[in-house]
Amino acid sequence: MVEHSPELSTPLPSSTANIAIRVPSAASRPQAALLPAVVMSTCAGTSPAAHDAALSRMTQAGAVRMTTVGTVLEFQRDWAHREHYNDLMTLFREHGGAYGIGIEYAYTMVHKAPAARKTLK
Repeated sequence: MVEHSPELSTPLPSSTANIAIRVPSAASRPQAALLPAVVMSTCAGTSPAAHDAALSRMTQAGAVRMTTVGTVLEFQRDWAHREHYNDLMTLFREHGGAYGIGIEYAYTMVHKAPAARKTLK
C-alpha cells in the first residue's frame, strides 16, 4: 500500500499512463518510505507500445506495478479484520472479472449463498 505524499508520488490525473504519471527515482526517496505503485490495469496509453514503454519507465524509476485486484486486496491487508470483508467480496463478485467469478462460485456452490447477480432465464 502506498501512502500519499507529494514527495513520493503524483496522483493520476488522467487515464493516459505515458503522459500522466511521474515517479521519482529510487535514490531520491527516504529509506523508510513506501514504494510508489501504478495500477496498470486502470491506465492506458495512446497505443499498446506507448503504454508498455510508460510502464517500463515507471518500473525503472522505482514504481511497483500492480493490478486492480492486487491493489484492492492490499487495501484489505489483514483478513482477520472483517468489518469490510462482505462489502469487498460483494464488489468482487459483481465486478471482479475472473476473480469475481471464482468468488461467486465458492459462495453459491460451496457455501450455498444466493447469487450476487441476477441470471437470465
